[in-house]
Amino acid sequence: MLIGVIANITKEKVFEVVSSFIEEVKKNDLDYLLTKSLVESESKLKIKIGENFLIDDKDIYKKSDIIISIGGDGTMLSTVYNAQFYDKPVLGLNIGKLGFLAEAEISQMARIIKDIKEKKYQIQERMLITAWVEDYNSEKLYAINDLVIDKGGWPKMLEITARVDGEYVSTFSSDGVIVATPIGSTGYSLSTGGPVVSPSVDAITLCPISPHSLTMRPLVLSSDREIRIKADSPHNEIQISCDGQRVYHFPPPLEITIRKSEKPVKLIHTSVTTYFETLRNKLLWGIDVRRNNMKNEKE
Repeated sequence: MLIGVIANITKEKVFEVVSSFIEEVKKNDLDYLLTKSLVESESKLKIKIGENFLIDDKDIYKKSDIIISIGGDGTMLSTVYNAQFYDKPVLGLNIGKLGFLAEAEISQMARIIKDIKEKKYQIQERMLITAWVEDYNSEKLYAINDLVIDKGGWPKMLEITARVDGEYVSTFSSDGVIVATPIGSTGYSLSTGGPVVSPSVDAITLCPISPHSLTMRPLVLSSDREIRIKADSPHNEIQISCDGQRVYHFPPPLEITIRKSEKPVKLIHTSVTTYFETLRNKLLWGIDVRRNNMKNEKE
């Protein structure tokens, strides 16, 4: 078992966390690789790293059996995006704010490594979407969370036309539209009124962004449907962003076709938590503010 470690070096205490992680890995006699970018400031690490354990960032995905992403949700999304091209599974260790996509918190580090050593984990396949823009020889777009078509810096709305499997759905004015996977249903899509979709469900969600119509609502589709979005604007460009990380600009009118990717992403799931437990802990499901207020008033 060769563990590759990807970490967001801009995070506070990241070097301390990485050092502790490697110490635990060593205690369990597991092999590991660190990216060169992570140890460029080697003096910040509390452990000594030999040259044999260093590797270029892009090559870590080739040689490692599993990838550990240390950071927040953004780090996790970036790591999963790169790992999917090499068919490698990823486990997230959260040192960010929400960390909804991460499998574990820092306090659970020892248990995570123990589960990895004893192979007490599952590799779960999760859907990602792919898209391409008509009439442009642009690269194929991929999104683990969501693909967002929006007006960018332009102050006025877009005119959006949606079709599913060639069938006309609707035309509406809005700031844009979010095409989300089940993983992404708890992200930007949720803030626009979209549903929480269990990651095991094979579905794609379309969520209008601030539509100029009270009747336009989020739409949940089977993942085997082909979605085509036409977006028009009086501005000279329309923005497409994938996972909030890869941003592209195209002149209007823009036509984009979106489908479920043939190849899934792979996430490592251990025994430390469940999906519904994550919803309760991260999104505070079931928290009754009234009870807390009543308790504080009595005190």
